[in-house]
Amino acid sequence: MMAKIVKGGDFKGVVNYILDKEKGTQVVAHDGLFLENKETIAMSFNVQSQMNNKVAKPVGHIALSFSKEDEPRLTNRVMAGIALEYMERMGIRNTQFLIARHFDKEHPHVHIAFNRIDNNGNTISDRNERLRSTRICRELTLKYGLYMADGKENVKRNRLKEPDKTKYELYAILKTETGRCGNWNVLVANLNRQGVEVRFKYKGQTNEVQGVVFTVNSYRFNGSKVDRRFSYSRIDAALQRNRMEEQHDYPRQEQVQPNRINPDKHDRDNFIGDSLGLFASNANNVPEERELYDPYLRNRKKRKKQRKINW
Repeated sequence: MMAKIVKGGDFKGVVNYILDKEKGTQVVAHDGLFLENKETIAMSFNVQSQMNNKVAKPVGHIALSFSKEDEPRLTNRVMAGIALEYMERMGIRNTQFLIARHFDKEHPHVHIAFNRIDNNGNTISDRNERLRSTRICRELTLKYGLYMADGKENVKRNRLKEPDKTKYELYAILKTETGRCGNWNVLVANLNRQGVEVRFKYKGQTNEVQGVVFTVNSYRFNGSKVDRRFSYSRIDAALQRNRMEEQHDYPRQEQVQPNRINPDKHDRDNFIGDSLGLFASNANNVPEERELYDPYLRNRKKRKKQRKINW
């Protein structure tokens, strides 16, 4: 079970989409709406949203998708019950909503349209909604014994839209390269040849690396957002394991480390992005030597120096 959350300002648009006859729509649950037709439903939503004009996007739209393996047991009644429990756990209560099932795709799914302005004129909180949604979806999947996907390999990539399509292409590239590279220099070079740019995020004004960002097809992704295994620390650990395995089969070779250039504060500010780990798009501000810098080698030397001091 997965959820996709969208917010907007057009109730008429979301109602028309959900009740599109070409999708084989079946309404499975609703509350607080005048259901004569699409126009009256949208009007009901709009009237209540006017109780709080400070909210620019009063439209809540959530698509709940289930695995095809669960289709035989997912009747309209069962899907409505799961959707209502999901809403309750998400704090979407005491407000208007419309839940409808679509049959335009091979996997079962329902769409939830709800008013983010509740029946008392209060705003339904969206704080950390995606984190909460991910946890709740997993809990409900386990509770109802639904099919648990094995991972990203099962995703039908030909049906993905951007930026998800690029994200999964990057996932496949990183999976291959981190499994065979022995250090950051080689990894970065291999990724560059495949159109993937690599940037490191540093902690404050120090040289301590705390994150990595990949850019491909003009889209930027934090490593951990592509997959948890591709955070900076986990990639670094994987490269170390690869290097140790190679040393059992081949003589140790000295690795040439490029000269370091210590950028001034202006260059560093241009290089480091916002708190989410996104970097400035102008790659010309970043010295080439810093892109190819192997953080593991620096950290290893630092640890050795610390051990000598402690002795």
